[in-house]
Amino acid sequence: MKVHRFFIGLCAASLFASTSIAHDLTYMDEVVNPAKLQGSGKLTWWGLHIYDASFYRGANMASSEFALDLRYQKSFSGTSIANRTMEEMKKIGISEVQAANWGKQLATFLPNVESGHTLTAVYIPKQGTLFYHDGKQIAQIPGLDFSKAFFGIWLDPKTSAPKLRTELLGQNCPPPPFNESC
Repeated sequence: MKVHRFFIGLCAASLFASTSIAHDLTYMDEVVNPAKLQGSGKLTWWGLHIYDASFYRGANMASSEFALDLRYQKSFSGTSIANRTMEEMKKIGISEVQAANWGKQLATFLPNVESGHTLTAVYIPKQGTLFYHDGKQIAQIPGLDFSKAFFGIWLDPKTSAPKLRTELLGQNCPPPPFNESC
């Protein structure tokens, strides 16, 4: 009987824990208005599940606003995320100097993440890229050049993760400013 109660308690605790980790996207709806999932996938590296990625567009597919939400499955320091971002920018053709400058800027605000944490980037024309950590805005980087380089890591045809790009875009074209090839 005690084992049975323990098992029921364990099941209830795990249900509560998974509910408390539920992903609240209301902040994204406020800026993308409303956020509509276009596609999702996961990034693996050498068999390790790094993060789940979800790509959102506005209800109108011609809208220029979009968001990329990354739910991490591993722990990383903010500095390592900034460094990896810089390396991926270089792979899609951003100059070493420019990627290094943006990498330093990212390192000033990107937090350390644990499994279950999210980092979300939202592109809004004339505002640039807004960054969120677990639903709270942490930074904004203005400018189309940065936004193209940052989101290009996942959306550019030269991405190092072409399968994930396909999963994020689904059967749709990339959003402006990436839809030149559509």
